[in-house]
Amino acid sequence: MITYRHPQVQEDLKQLLEQNIPWHLLRERTVLITGATGMLASYVGFTLLYLNEKLGLGIKPVFLVRSEQKLKQVYGDVLVNTVNLVQDVCEPIKYNGTVDYIFHAAGAASPYYIVNDPIGIINANVQGTQQVLKLARNNQTRNVVFASTREVYGHVAGKTSITETDMGVLDPLNPRDCYPESKRLAEALFTAYHTQYGINFNSMRMAHTYGPGMQIEGDGRVMSDFINDAVNARDIILKSTGEAERAFCYITDGVSGIFRVMLQGEATKAYNLANENEPVRIIDLAYLLQKIANTGKSVKVELDKNNRASYTNYARTALDTTRLNALDWQPVVGLEDGLTRTLKAFDKVE
Repeated sequence: MITYRHPQVQEDLKQLLEQNIPWHLLRERTVLITGATGMLASYVGFTLLYLNEKLGLGIKPVFLVRSEQKLKQVYGDVLVNTVNLVQDVCEPIKYNGTVDYIFHAAGAASPYYIVNDPIGIINANVQGTQQVLKLARNNQTRNVVFASTREVYGHVAGKTSITETDMGVLDPLNPRDCYPESKRLAEALFTAYHTQYGINFNSMRMAHTYGPGMQIEGDGRVMSDFINDAVNARDIILKSTGEAERAFCYITDGVSGIFRVMLQGEATKAYNLANENEPVRIIDLAYLLQKIANTGKSVKVELDKNNRASYTNYARTALDTTRLNALDWQPVVGLEDGLTRTLKAFDKVE
C-alpha cells in the first residue's frame, strides 16, 4: 500500500508544488476530505500535508474514512497533524469546527462494487452527499468540490468530444448505471442546496485517472487489471482485440485540476478533467506496461465472445477540457512517465 513517505509520492508532491497554483489561498484554512484513503483523495490529503511541511501554510486537514486501519497505513506518522473522523459518510458528520473547503470523494467506483454492492454506491453518492451538504450549510463552507465522473454524460449521440453542457442517455434499469445515475443525482443535490441555501460547489467530471495508491487487485477496470498483471509478472491476457482507444490522466494532473477548481473555479460549474493528449489503444497500453515492467512477460489475445468480463471495443468519446484549461490547467505527465511512476510506487522498477 502506498504511503505519504514513499519516495515516489514525495517526488510527485515536490513537482506538484512547483506549479503556479495559488496555494497561499489555503493558508490557515480547514479542508475536509471524505473517502480520504482512496487513490485520488489520498493524494489531495498528501498535498495538504506537504504544503504545511514545505510552505508552513498551517492548513488543518480533516480526514473522513471508514477504516481507521487503512487510514494509519496510508498516512502513518503524519496523522498527528490531522483531525480524523472514522465513520460512514452516510451518517451525520461528527465535526463541529469551521470547514472552509471540502473535497467529497467517498464512495466506490470499480466494476466489482457495481456488481456486488450497488446499494452502497448509491447511498454514498446520495445520502453521503446530503450529509456533506448539511455540514457545508452549517459551517458556511466556501466551496465543496465533488468527485463526479465522465459517466454522468451517458451515451451522447453524434459527439466526438463532450463539453460540460452536453448530456446523453442513461438507463436506470441497467444495473451498471447505478454508478452514473447516483452521481447525476448527487450533482442535482448540489444544485438544489445552492439554489435553496447558497452553498457553493463544483463538480469534477473525471475520466480514467491512475497512479500510486490505485486499487489493482480485483478492480475490474482495464488500467488496474493491466498494472496488476505487470506488478505480479504475469502475461496480460486480452479478451478483446484491444483496438479500442482510451486516454488516461496521471494522478498529480488530476490533483492539480481539483485544487485549481477548488480555489479558482466558477461557482456551480462542472469541469471536465481528462488527459486527452495521448489516446492509446488498449493493446498498445498492455505492451507499454510490459516493456516498462521488464519482466519478460508478454501480451496475449484470447477472444471469447461469451466472456462478460471482456474489455469493450466501444469508440472513444473525448472530454473537452476547455473550461478547466481556462484556469491555466494542462496535464504535464505523459503516459509512459506516469506508468513508470506508478510501477515505481509498487516497487517494480528502479
